[in-house]
Amino acid sequence: MKIKSKKNEKDILSNYTIKSYFCNRLFNDTKDMKSTDAQFPIAEKQPTKLEKHGDVRIDNYFWMRLTDAQKNAIVKDEQTQKVVDYLEAENAYFDKVTAYTKEFQEDLFLEMKNRIKEDDSSVPYKDNGYYYITRYEIGKQYPIYSRKKDHLEAPEKILFDVNEHAEGFEYFQLGGLNVSPNNKLAVFATDTVSRRQYFLRIKNLETGEIYKDIIENTSGGSVWANDNKTFFYTKKNPETLRSEKIFRHVLGTSAAEDVEIYHEKDLTFSTYVTKTKSDEYIIIGSQSTHSSESQFLDANNPTGKFKVIQKREKELEYDISQYKEHFYILTNKDGATNFKLMKTPISNPSKENWVDVISHREETLLEDFSIFKEYLVLEERTNGLNKIRIKRWDEKEDYYLPFNEETYSAGVFGNPEFDTDIIRYSYNSFTTPSSVIDFNMKDQSKDIKKEQAVLGGKFKKENYTSKRVWVTARDGKKVAISLVYHKDTQLNKDTPLLQYAYGSYGHTVSDSFSTTRLSLLDRGFVFALAHIRGSQYLGREWYEDGKMFHKKNTFTDFVDCSKYLIDNAYTSAKHLYAMGGSAGGLLMGAVVNMNPELYNGVIAAVPFVDVVSTMLDDSIPLTTGEYDEWGNPNNKDSYEYIKSYSPYDQVGAHEYPNMLIITGYHDSQVQYWEPAKWVAKLRELKTDTNLLMLHTNMDSGHGGASGRFEALKETAEEFTFLLALENKLHL
Repeated sequence: MKIKSKKNEKDILSNYTIKSYFCNRLFNDTKDMKSTDAQFPIAEKQPTKLEKHGDVRIDNYFWMRLTDAQKNAIVKDEQTQKVVDYLEAENAYFDKVTAYTKEFQEDLFLEMKNRIKEDDSSVPYKDNGYYYITRYEIGKQYPIYSRKKDHLEAPEKILFDVNEHAEGFEYFQLGGLNVSPNNKLAVFATDTVSRRQYFLRIKNLETGEIYKDIIENTSGGSVWANDNKTFFYTKKNPETLRSEKIFRHVLGTSAAEDVEIYHEKDLTFSTYVTKTKSDEYIIIGSQSTHSSESQFLDANNPTGKFKVIQKREKELEYDISQYKEHFYILTNKDGATNFKLMKTPISNPSKENWVDVISHREETLLEDFSIFKEYLVLEERTNGLNKIRIKRWDEKEDYYLPFNEETYSAGVFGNPEFDTDIIRYSYNSFTTPSSVIDFNMKDQSKDIKKEQAVLGGKFKKENYTSKRVWVTARDGKKVAISLVYHKDTQLNKDTPLLQYAYGSYGHTVSDSFSTTRLSLLDRGFVFALAHIRGSQYLGREWYEDGKMFHKKNTFTDFVDCSKYLIDNAYTSAKHLYAMGGSAGGLLMGAVVNMNPELYNGVIAAVPFVDVVSTMLDDSIPLTTGEYDEWGNPNNKDSYEYIKSYSPYDQVGAHEYPNMLIITGYHDSQVQYWEPAKWVAKLRELKTDTNLLMLHTNMDSGHGGASGRFEALKETAEEFTFLLALENKLHL
């Protein structure tokens, strides 16, 4: 739709003055206050008529949307300049309001940074005769990737010093490191704008030469064939960023000559390429929310024809691995809601030949599995807790690793070696720093290879308490909340509490340790992680009951958890805070429309809040692939349901909590204009004088800053907002 424009750029913003707002409104201790005049921008209204299914929406801020071409143009057009001016005006307001907190922010940043070991390194892992290591050096933001041949006492060979590659870039990511079978070459991926559109390049690991060829617009991953000269990779649609094509590249040829192997034409699916752990087969996978399909090819025959394992069927999901003459399949076949493990002969792999290996269990979600020469390792979740199960192929042993804490997080590493008795896993909890552990599956001994260091000399595990409570939601379902706080913190109506959740895509947020969170806990905050529907905390049905036409369960679960915490004197509405990012930002937008009175402050990071308009526009990245998550609003029933909770559409003329909204100008997952429009509409309609701030990182995307410690500055900014509301700006 054509956007209306006005010639007079002075009309873009009008200002409203709040005298000494932040200090005088939010703090009572006048002797510590610093007064400031702060003016927040009011965005120009350009009514745009949006009509669907006979329903008309008037969007006053539709003009804020820019195309990628507009954003990337060297010379800004009139609309682009208006948008940038607005975002920068909001940033200037944010900077002015928070100016007096900058010294504290810096101190808080240093406090968090000083807990982290700067010259840190990963536990080496062995793959194809080499030990691979990721390490950091003091004063540097980015990792250094290296390896040692045969043993750890061998000389270190640096593969990539990312600090050197990142010079001159505001944002830089290096990933997708993929070494050839003969260990001589590596494909690597780089992103310099934070839109997850990666360049692929090739480095000769023997000479150090980086070849000139650059493959643009990829997903970042690649897979080598066994001939050491051919690799496969995934191309993205340049507009929608959907991973849609698989190409084959041969060394010594131009990227322009690369052969298209597969084109995923179904807009609700994305595609990828991988390799079995045995290195025998290359796999092309296609995936949507409720369906999947896999093809395989002998890795020794890269020009051969891929063969489909099982054609896609609605509601049939499967993921494969390989052992000897069979594919092993994690699937929901036969109504296995929580998934089961099956196997099928490679010679005839269609579903008619699938047989059970691990049967479906109503009480246990089978999340993943790993195959070794002598063992099968299963990752399960029961009653919300991670379980790791070890099972010998000869069935002589079948047991679980023992975990004793009430809440914790455990997971299996990649474990690239196939012929080994050792499995590597991680373990941590709200109160226990992360450990990397090598477990001997044969004699059941374990070797703790590394424990996360918490520097500064102040952290003691025994000073913190964690527990899990169960909340009865309004429909009778039991929702878990995991809590952590300092042992000296008294739980009462005056206790500040930060409630966090995500609640979408079946993603389960783990009860894991955080060094940065200590800065809140040590200042009297309680951290509460609500395991609401939309995750898979209590199995696959927990996810299914929090999406599509059940999406509102996600929001009401969060609200019911908040009410429980207030009613049971863990905190009060004056001291309760909420936080979520991305789809969790949608959650924040929904709950402040539903029950704003429950929260004193809310942080919404890269929030997905303009749900109707985004899901109606299939040119926007990720839209079509998410119809099965949110619904397709081209269908009237889905349109009406989504509109009924879409935060932007449901902004009302009532009071809202103090709010901090964070976004990135180059975000490819949640476009910047969603939070920008949301803030503009909130300013227009809300009836309170509470604080509302939008901070846009003009250099980053969905994941924020790329530097190791630059990200801590963003965390310090968020925590300062919370601590300021509690008058706790002290070390």
